[in-house]
Amino acid sequence: MNIIFLGLPGSGKGTQAELLKNEYSLGSISTGDLLREEVKSQSSIGIEIKRKMENGELVDDDIVIEILQKNLSSSSYKNGFILDGFPRNIAQAEKLEIMLNNINKKITKVFNFIVNEDIIIKRITGRYLCSNCGAIYNSFFNKPKVDDVCDKCGAKEFDKRADDNKETIINRINIFNHSNFKIVEFYSKKNLIVSVDALKSVPQIFEEIKSSINN
Repeated sequence: MNIIFLGLPGSGKGTQAELLKNEYSLGSISTGDLLREEVKSQSSIGIEIKRKMENGELVDDDIVIEILQKNLSSSSYKNGFILDGFPRNIAQAEKLEIMLNNINKKITKVFNFIVNEDIIIKRITGRYLCSNCGAIYNSFFNKPKVDDVCDKCGAKEFDKRADDNKETIINRINIFNHSNFKIVEFYSKKNLIVSVDALKSVPQIFEEIKSSINN
């Protein structure tokens, strides 16, 4: 079971990926997380990735494919994987397909998360997380019960991603809208696309995704 989640940043893909990973013992890969890990390593590739991410640009396809192949070839993904937010254009989809063929894997389902752009902007610009345990909050939709105190661990230090700002998000939305139609078309021809109403509740979306997989 190898799954792709398509959708704007903040559309809820990460939340559903985590639920699905636990339900079916799958490996979950966020290309954004992989790239941020590379940035933390401060390698020459990481420095270039950081510059592009802070400007709202997309990282070169070959770099992402290389990082993906290294991860997907490991035993952590023997039961299958969930690929969150990649591919983002036809060229990436084609390169991904070639790479997966090389390691004897193929995509079995593609979920396309659909959500209002204004909601996306609030979800991302309002997002922050606990520095201690990583619990995620949102200044618009999901504040801690006590201001500036983490519900889970009681810590009072929080972090915010450098690229979670309105200008960067609008740029990413424009890039996404330009390419996503063709991506959906690409996978629709393979009868793999399932549309997801990302404005529904988390449990509702999860049940619909499970139903689609089980059918």
